[in-house]
This record gives sequence, structure tokens and C-alpha cells, in this order.
Amino acid sequence: MHVDGQCHCGAIAFSAEVDPATASVCHCTDCQRLSGAPLRASVQAKAEDFRLLAGQPKVYVKTADSGAKRAQGFCGECGAPIYACDAANPKIYNLRLGSIRQRSDIPPRHQMWRSSALPWVYQIGDVPTSPQGAPAPR
Repeated sequence: MHVDGQCHCGAIAFSAEVDPATASVCHCTDCQRLSGAPLRASVQAKAEDFRLLAGQPKVYVKTADSGAKRAQGFCGECGAPIYACDAANPKIYNLRLGSIRQRSDIPPRHQMWRSSALPWVYQIGDVPTSPQGAPAPR
């Protein structure tokens, strides 16, 4: 599937061919901290199928508990996450769904680190809603 995307401010733009079957959400505590959210959603693209069209991501290298080094690419201007990949030899880019324009067409097919999921994340459908930006009820 062909996708395109950009960071929030538009300084970084990209296109890629992704396999929607690889879409996943991760509940690990690193993903929670790095995204500032209770989980992180991504889809995989082979390195040869990922193209930067504008800008150059800033990269932070995270060392996992396993010792693996993962490059976290994000916009140095707005901070929006773009991808993660092997720091030494990127063969697969885990593109962050939030930065992909076609994100609504790529539902997750797998969950990782469910043991680290916040206990309320699966009850979110029961939380009262407000259309668009309306203030939360008191």
C-alpha cells in the first residue's frame, strides 16, 4: 500500500510502500514515554520503500533492555515522531501511524507488550465523549 505523510509542522515529508498486515500497537513503557501516549501505533516499510521527500529527521538512539539500539526519527522543529529503525543497519522502518495521511486505512493487526498496557486503555470506549474540541464535562 502506498502511503505518504509528514510531521505536524510540515518540515519533514515522506512516502513509502507499507504492508498493512504489519500494523501494530506497542504498550511498552519506552513507547509510552517516547510518544507521550499510552501506546504507539506503527506500520512497517522496507528501507528501499521509504523515501524522505523533505527535511531530515533528528535521531535519538534508544538502547532497549535487550541491548538493541533503535534509532528514533522525529522532527527537530515540532517533535512529531516519524519512525524507528535499527540504529546500525536499518532494513525496516517502523513508520508512526500518526504521521501517515492514510492512517485511518491501516488498523493495527497485533499488540505488543500487553503486559505493560495501562489498565484503563481497554475501557476507553466507555468514557464519555465530546464532539471535536468541546471541553470535558465536569
